[in-house]
Amino acid sequence: MTRAGVTIADHGRLVTAIWLAVAALSLVLLPQLQQRLKPPAWEIEGSPSQRATAMLAREFPGLGAERMVLAFDSPRWVASDPRYRRAVAATAGALAARPEIGAVHRMRPLPGQDPRHAYVTAGVSGDEAGRRQRLDTQRAAVRDAVRQASAGAVTVTPVSTSATYEELNRAGIDDLRTAEIVTVPAALLILVLGLGAVGAAVVPLLVAAAAILASLAVLAGIAAPAGVDSTVVTVICTLCLGLGLDYTLLIMLRYRQARAGGDDPRTAVGGAMATAGSTVAWCAVAILLACASLFVVPAPVVRTIAVASMLGTAITMTAALTLLPALLPKLDRLLGWGRLPRRRRAGTTPRWVTWARHLMRRPWRYVLGVTSVMLLAAAPVAGLRLGMHYESSSIAHSDLGRALARMESDGLASTTTLALPRQNGAAPVETRALVAALRADPRVAQVTVMDNGRNLTVLSVVERHAPDSAHSAALQQHMRDLARRHLPPGQETLAAGAAALLADLAEEFRTRLWQVLALVLGCSFVLLMLMFRSLLIPVKAICMNLLSIGAAFGLLTLLFQHVGAAGTVNVALPLLAFTLVFGLSLDYEVFLTHRIAEHHRATGDNTEAVIEGIRHTAHPITLAAAVMATTFFGLLLTHRADHQQAGFAVGAAIILDATLVRMVLVPALMRLFGERNWWLPRLRSRRVRQVVVAE
Repeated sequence: MTRAGVTIADHGRLVTAIWLAVAALSLVLLPQLQQRLKPPAWEIEGSPSQRATAMLAREFPGLGAERMVLAFDSPRWVASDPRYRRAVAATAGALAARPEIGAVHRMRPLPGQDPRHAYVTAGVSGDEAGRRQRLDTQRAAVRDAVRQASAGAVTVTPVSTSATYEELNRAGIDDLRTAEIVTVPAALLILVLGLGAVGAAVVPLLVAAAAILASLAVLAGIAAPAGVDSTVVTVICTLCLGLGLDYTLLIMLRYRQARAGGDDPRTAVGGAMATAGSTVAWCAVAILLACASLFVVPAPVVRTIAVASMLGTAITMTAALTLLPALLPKLDRLLGWGRLPRRRRAGTTPRWVTWARHLMRRPWRYVLGVTSVMLLAAAPVAGLRLGMHYESSSIAHSDLGRALARMESDGLASTTTLALPRQNGAAPVETRALVAALRADPRVAQVTVMDNGRNLTVLSVVERHAPDSAHSAALQQHMRDLARRHLPPGQETLAAGAAALLADLAEEFRTRLWQVLALVLGCSFVLLMLMFRSLLIPVKAICMNLLSIGAAFGLLTLLFQHVGAAGTVNVALPLLAFTLVFGLSLDYEVFLTHRIAEHHRATGDNTEAVIEGIRHTAHPITLAAAVMATTFFGLLLTHRADHQQAGFAVGAAIILDATLVRMVLVPALMRLFGERNWWLPRLRSRRVRQVVVAE
């Protein structure tokens, strides 16, 4: 690492030119990337809802692979007006003329439905990508038809799952821009205050920006032709910004320390790379391993997030280990520009040293006190309620959002199709008892029975509540229970539709959470054991990380479930946030513990080693955590509850981990464990090359 740092510094102009070329290429490709953004793919291959959708498309071609609803509205006419009816018929005919559209039917008005509203259903064929691509032309066709037929007196909005995801995608990109407008200046202010100079604060932002642009350039080059999931852009921008600032801080602070000690810029870069640069490399490996565990989840959206996280982490690490050592010698004189006045008088004991000595004298008091506070914060997790949402509130201002609200108020919020397959030639499935039970349910607005005369009976169940509501989730389970009671024994029942898809996703996330948890914990244990040649340090680190995550989710439950309006926490959040937070927490564990280990090897005094470890790492850890938390807290400015919950959970976990855990619990426990910190059975007598990763 020393040789790499010096070599990069010697060829700083070439390295900087390469990164500038990558940034320029990214700026050229960005318009193409923005045009090809698409919603995440939610369908799980082989899931009950996916099998039901494929079966319906094959056996009932008119129903298509997706159901579209044309939601009509008029401020002047009622739906029974002949002019209104002619406009609806003309619009339905224009849609039916398209080759991808199957059966088109006008829905009968339900009791209590607004008389100015009318609804037409249509089956849409094609795969998920094809359905999204045809949305714009379908909208244009129906809106032109209704405008010409009614002279503007009637309006229509096509409503479908694909259209909802597309609108959510657009709203999410707009939210991300808003969050960055606030987050970047806030992070810059924290950096200026923490580093004491404007010039030094700008360098981490330059490296983070380069990492973001390079990641987007890679996306545009390898993924844009097929379309890019908008979730990837959100994850990459947030993660690259946070990690870029985090990693750059660690290396730059060590560089400034070496410069203050009298080293020339070239030597200081080599020393910073050998110490903090190695730490950055190991920390990135920890995050890559944690994110790789997400591949056990078959949901495409989760694997996409895993790929985005790994790509962003790898490129950010590369930027920190190449671009930063190329810039530091060139910008050495500018690092002190805009220096803030120093407040600590020379010759006084640093406050972190005073705190560390105080902590070493009373370790038990702080271990018990902080542990109690963290467990108290984690207590609300016992009442955590998980749910899956479309986040329709974030698109409430759009035409689609208003149409969804009208449909829900009219009791036509969602449709679930129950597929009842049978052997060829067998009699149609007897469904009268099941239909009667469903019609008696107040959550059900309408039930229609169809049969293809060969091998499939279908029940179309119109629900009164939105597919992402608790009522709809409960109805999905109730329909499965009713099917077991009222259908012949052994009859297979598969559900298709938006609510069924969300139910399959929620079940998959719950099932896979424990597998991901086991993988992350196992990889973390092995990695830390190899780094520190200790059994106690990995166990302690895992327990501390779990404590931080538990406290953060307890506060999340209290804020969003009991105080806020969300009511439930997104079911995917524990899986995704746990993986990311665990990887980030290991950064601070490696940073602090290796500094303690370095002093312990030099002096053999465990207590003084802990004090010196806090002295040299407290400022970088707390500053990096403040910047990282600010980056994620920026997601609270978005309109989507799942983004807000993710931002709060990760940001709160980082703050708790960097303060109460790393600055109190970990040092106090290492003081109490003493020499047992470095115990590794049966390897003590062997000559094992120790992996040294200083901060």
